[in-house]
Amino acid sequence: MTETFTPGPGKSRDLRDALGTFATGVTVVTVASQHGPLGITANSFASVSLDPPLVLWCPAKASRRFEAFVTAEHFAIHVMGEHQDAQTVGFSRSGTAFDTCDWTPSEHQVPLIAGCPARFECTTRDRIDAGDHAVIIARVTRVTTEPTRPRLFHAGIYGGFTPLN
Repeated sequence: MTETFTPGPGKSRDLRDALGTFATGVTVVTVASQHGPLGITANSFASVSLDPPLVLWCPAKASRRFEAFVTAEHFAIHVMGEHQDAQTVGFSRSGTAFDTCDWTPSEHQVPLIAGCPARFECTTRDRIDAGDHAVIIARVTRVTTEPTRPRLFHAGIYGGFTPLN
């Protein structure tokens, strides 16, 4: 049944469910924090520009990890693969789930997770206040890719991609 509504008080769950119909990739964003390496699972990631190479992601202000990510000058966004559910789930629960993955520090001490379909090393360009999130726009300084399938997220569950051919 079709439903139309105006977002507002009492409609947060409905809005979240409607937004969840848009399938997204799953990423883990990592930074070097004052307490050591830190990661967070996020699906709010998008390409902004090819020239210059810019991407964005949006950390939630309610996250206990928000301050570390919104103040970081350098970070990495890892597009997670179908084989990386332990890492994806681990970083959704704890910022220190590095025992679930193979990683090395970058020259800026940002944790770089191995085996991802794509990894974008970034330098923060802009921080924009946006309601209950911040928008972080960053310049991509290095890209690493591997030929593996990405993990997808739709309607609150993980899934995969099946080509039409």
